[in-house]
Amino acid sequence: MASEKTFEQLFRAAEQSAVHLEMRDGYMLDDPSFIAWQQDGRLVLDDEESRWWRRLVRDAVARGVEVRRARIVSEPLSAYTRFEYDSTSDHNAAAGEQVRWLPRRQATDLALPGNDFWLFDATILLANHFTGNGEWVDTQTITDPVVVKHCAAAFLSVWERAVPHEDYRPAE
Repeated sequence: MASEKTFEQLFRAAEQSAVHLEMRDGYMLDDPSFIAWQQDGRLVLDDEESRWWRRLVRDAVARGVEVRRARIVSEPLSAYTRFEYDSTSDHNAAAGEQVRWLPRRQATDLALPGNDFWLFDATILLANHFTGNGEWVDTQTITDPVVVKHCAAAFLSVWERAVPHEDYRPAE
C-alpha cells in the first residue's frame, strides 16, 4: 500500500492550481514569529520556515501554478489575524501568492466546509484539522469527487466575494 503524499509533495506536484481556504481566527498561537510580533510589532520573515514557504510558492508560480489563499475573518481582526494581515505583503504576496480577505459577516449565505483546506489542481483536497485553540492536529487527503467539487465551489464563492489584499482595510 502506497503512503499518502505529504503537503510539500502535493504542492510540488501541482500543475495548475493550489488554493487554500482559511476560516479560523487563530492558528498555532505559540508560533515564535507571532510571539515576536505581539511583543514589539516585529515581523520575523527570515526564519527557516518562512524562507521554505516563499521558495515553495515561488517555484510553483514559476512553473505556472496559480497559488491563491482566501481568508474568512472576524472583524475587528483577532491578534493572530492582524499578524497575518501585517505579514501578507512581505511574506505571501512577495512569493507570488494571491491573497484575498472576506469579512465573516459577508459569508453568512455561503455553503462552507467544516475545515480549512488546500485544493490541488481541483482534484486532491487536503483538509486541515486543528484543536479548538488552533493547534494543528493532522491532515486528511480526500479525492472523493463530490467533496472535492463542494470545496472547490466553496473556495470560488469566497474568492469572488473577497477583497484583494492590496485593497483590504480591516474594520476597527
